[in-house]
Amino acid sequence: MNRMAIEVAGVHKSYGTQTVLDGIDLRVEAGSVFALLGPNGAGKTTLITILSTLVRPDAGTVTIAGHDLAADPDGIRRSISVTGQAAAVDGVLTGDENLRMMARLSGFTAPAAKRRASELIERFDLGPAARKRVATYSGGMRRRLDLALSLVATPPVIFLDEPTTGLDTRSRQTLWDIIQDLARRGTTILLTTQYLEEADQLADRIAVLDHGVIVAEGTAAELKAQVGGEVVELRDARGEVIRELPTDGSVEALRAAIDELDAFGTVDGTIGIRKPSLDDAFLALTGQPALTTPATQKEAVR
Repeated sequence: MNRMAIEVAGVHKSYGTQTVLDGIDLRVEAGSVFALLGPNGAGKTTLITILSTLVRPDAGTVTIAGHDLAADPDGIRRSISVTGQAAAVDGVLTGDENLRMMARLSGFTAPAAKRRASELIERFDLGPAARKRVATYSGGMRRRLDLALSLVATPPVIFLDEPTTGLDTRSRQTLWDIIQDLARRGTTILLTTQYLEEADQLADRIAVLDHGVIVAEGTAAELKAQVGGEVVELRDARGEVIRELPTDGSVEALRAAIDELDAFGTVDGTIGIRKPSLDDAFLALTGQPALTTPATQKEAVR
């Protein structure tokens, strides 16, 4: 049996009369990528702030890399790295100086810090800007530097809170490759995201958080299977989907769905059948469509 890198049991958190987390239970295997999905306001960021020791839960227990949150928060801090939704870099320093400073603070010698900074500059495609002040960087470049800083030292557990927000397609793919490589090397990644394709591509397991409660957990395939057998969709003459109906995959259900779509109106379009997607599962579980996907996100300036 694989060792658990993260164990969360019965975690509650409220602010005044608003309950943000209502009894969260999670177990994340060491060396795996675990994605936490949920709409805005579901409680994803609050859970990350608790796991990273920035906020105390009102109730429940948390153990990370063998360290208990209540008894040994310093042990957790030594075992994790956290990247939030906003870039947290020093704009006065250059990209190279930011990385060297972080490496020195992480215990690297000066020569080792220089080598590590060079490795990360190349990996995140920051070479042309490495010796420019970060204040001159575009939003996407600052985000890439922030991610590089979180990976200067590779702790057992890394929390990535919506890490690809603001990244262009190339930078996003670079980060995906890095996450997969880290997991192969034994690092545990807890990833929060609204991008369903990201979770589908990266995660060994996915939990869906809605209104402070885990409403489903499993592999991407298991979550998709909860929707049903097939989805029947109606497309207009331009090929755009205008209505969808999930079915259990039986002939009777497919025929009923097709009849319902056929009666939907006189539309010059087509009816098709496809397998359920993670978007369908998200909608079925939360009652909300996915807000954004990498393909539709406005690209940051490279």
